[in-house]
Amino acid sequence: MADTNHATGAAYSPEMDGPTHEATYRGFVRFVEIATTVVICWVLSLAVGGVREAWVTAIVGVVLSSIAGAIGALSPSLGWRAPAVVAALLVLLLAFY
Repeated sequence: MADTNHATGAAYSPEMDGPTHEATYRGFVRFVEIATTVVICWVLSLAVGGVREAWVTAIVGVVLSSIAGAIGALSPSLGWRAPAVVAALLVLLLAFY
């Protein structure tokens, strides 16, 4: 059966490590933000390749977005902004190529 002896509200029980839970949640949210931005870049790269028939540019966009995602993951101050720059460049390529 399920354990119903849990703390209500925002309080943590003594067995739980509140700061570690909060840090894990912040890390998960940060990962999701970066991963979502990188996937948006991949979709934009596919659009550049499919609509403009510039598949080499699409491959470069995928590689750049992956590198930017890694940089964003390693640098907390950049986060999702690093791959967002690549996404902006891909949107410009899609519009003006």
